[in-house]
Amino acid sequence: MITVPELLEPVDPEAPLLVVATREEAEHLGADVPVLLTGIGRINATAALTEALARGPLPATVLNVGTAGSLDDGPASSLHGVHRISRVLLHDFSHSAVRKLAGADAYPPIDLEVPGEGEGGGTSSSNGAAGTVLATGDLFVEDSATRARLAETADLVDMEGYAIAWVARRYGVPVELIKLVSDPADESAGKLWAAGVAECSRVLGEHLGQRLRER
Repeated sequence: MITVPELLEPVDPEAPLLVVATREEAEHLGADVPVLLTGIGRINATAALTEALARGPLPATVLNVGTAGSLDDGPASSLHGVHRISRVLLHDFSHSAVRKLAGADAYPPIDLEVPGEGEGGGTSSSNGAAGTVLATGDLFVEDSATRARLAETADLVDMEGYAIAWVARRYGVPVELIKLVSDPADESAGKLWAAGVAECSRVLGEHLGQRLRER
């Protein structure tokens, strides 16, 4: 079922705002903090978070929690579990063409501060960058050709992370992206995501409980 954007509880300026794309991902999180459901994709995420932050008050931080596809093609993938994202990039935008026309990239990669790198799979990405790199686009990746192309620059792929980081930065709110690998972003992705999203929500809930206790 399509998730309609909804702020489940009022924003608390002394607490994180938990931002989740789908109701299924949020169902078992069990976090005692305000939750914003954005719906799927960049447009929904941008509109929902912008509306919440513009209305005020601003939260202490924006904490995006959700699932992502793995782009690691190793024989025994080391890219699994929960990851705090160090860099997020927009993969379905004409970066080089716009750079030539406008003299700058309209949506450059966003680097994020990550306390304790590599929580789900090492301290460096599969493409050689420090930390875990997330590629965001309005495309549910479920084919091997697209997966191979994205793996050249990123480790994980989702549909909202860049938009959430971009909006939070525009409002001057600290932002953190936490992603759990739900599928291999290949032809099996849709079936695996649907079958495993409830368990993913439980795992994210356990991780989130620990994260919030650390604050």
